[in-house]
Amino acid sequence: MRVLVLGGTGFIGSHIVDALVNNGHQVKVIDRTLKHIQTNNPLLVQYIQADYGDSFVLSEALIGIDIVIHLVTTTVPGSSNLDPVADIQSNLINSVKLFQAMRHAEVKRIIYFSSGGTVYGNPNQVPIPENHSTHPICSYGITKLAIENYLYMFQELYGFKPTILRPSNPYGPRQGHYGAQGVIGTFMKQIISHQPINIWGDGSVIRDYIYISDLVDACLAAVNSDVQGTFNIGSGMGYSLLDIIKEIEKCTQETAKVKFDPARSFDVKELVLDSNLAKDKFAWSPKYTLPQGVCLHYDWYKSNQKNLEI
Repeated sequence: MRVLVLGGTGFIGSHIVDALVNNGHQVKVIDRTLKHIQTNNPLLVQYIQADYGDSFVLSEALIGIDIVIHLVTTTVPGSSNLDPVADIQSNLINSVKLFQAMRHAEVKRIIYFSSGGTVYGNPNQVPIPENHSTHPICSYGITKLAIENYLYMFQELYGFKPTILRPSNPYGPRQGHYGAQGVIGTFMKQIISHQPINIWGDGSVIRDYIYISDLVDACLAAVNSDVQGTFNIGSGMGYSLLDIIKEIEKCTQETAKVKFDPARSFDVKELVLDSNLAKDKFAWSPKYTLPQGVCLHYDWYKSNQKNLEI
């Protein structure tokens, strides 16, 4: 299969590209930077350094493509409310331009990575199923949800075949350690470096964390399936920030220094995903527990620490 991956050199995208290549797919990648080119089969991957909002590059790249995997986002939940207009311009508008280009190129299949952590808002039940009401409290989640709705519009009007994945919080090798997104990678770097960890609130915020290999497996299952729809992809287990710190301390044999800052209004208090629909439709289920995944991440971190930009 010929696959176009938008955002294919980032944390999640680079793992997906490697898995696609290892499964015999031909891959094109569009990304603004080429930072995580890891594949052992570079002849099967064409890397294009460009913004996916470049209509000419996108139209050329879509020629002969069977399926698009859309991973690109230019914002994170914590910063999206600072400039919602920029969020809309860079993410929503460019995504609709992508869908128009796909329509003209007659590419129907797309896997879109939405956000299980932000589209629901404050839930009224946990774990959260896909049919739960959606009331995002950050621009990031609103934009993700709007892109989902445009995909379903294109499905209804133009025969698109969308598969929307709503992951929980992914973590693992190649994740950044800068604090913008990904608390496990950030906390690990800070604990190892004996830097204080700043936590918004009292550390009781609960999230669902999924190891990167499990997320990649879900994506491949979607690629190999004709199933359309929206699917949560999570572990089904909730851990507080303080729980995360304890697990990292166990693996690293280091003690964290924690500083507590005032809570943020847009932080959902508890969010755990119900992923039974994906398990049913894709025959997928997560393989790694959080303690296993954190220690695997730490093993990778130790082996690559000298090469990391920290």
